[in-house]
Amino acid sequence: MSLINTQEQQLLTDAIQRVENNTDAELVTVLARQADDYRYIPLLWASLIGLLVPGAINYYPEWLSPHQLILSQWVLFIGLALLFQIPALQYRLIPRQVRYWRASNLARRQFLEQNLHHTNGETGILIFVSEAERYVEILVDRGISSRIPDSYWESIVKQFTEQVRRGDVAKGFVECIEACGVELQRQIPATSKKNELPNHLVIL
Repeated sequence: MSLINTQEQQLLTDAIQRVENNTDAELVTVLARQADDYRYIPLLWASLIGLLVPGAINYYPEWLSPHQLILSQWVLFIGLALLFQIPALQYRLIPRQVRYWRASNLARRQFLEQNLHHTNGETGILIFVSEAERYVEILVDRGISSRIPDSYWESIVKQFTEQVRRGDVAKGFVECIEACGVELQRQIPATSKKNELPNHLVIL
């Protein structure tokens, strides 16, 4: 996983500053390596297979004695639990809905933890990325949602998500910030010079 380097982080900070010079909105960017460690998913799959496969074989009593059945279940469970810890295999076992749900929950927690709900005029906007899940979300406070419909952000999120999938996270961030800035400057123009929240990228 290739997180953003120091030089790229500065590009993001500069992009946020340029946008905030022309709008009352407060932008915060957050990049998470992954939304969850999903340790329970490999264990769940290993448990199910460990129970079902030897259990199915048990329909043929001449194949396994009761002692051999229990032993085979434990061996299969432990072996699969270790095997499924390999990241490439682990992520194949996690349903997309579960990955997106965990990432979405983390985005909402970050909106609160970064104090985006405490800005003057309720004009906080969070650009959130969870790299492992290839997940992008833009969350805005009421002062923005009352002027800009949620549908406006959909195309921006879609384009950014494709860039994250290609590994162009830094470029995607900058272009996303600039795209958000176009409408923010039009609908929520700057009325005073302020900077309530940090402009640097938050990395989790």
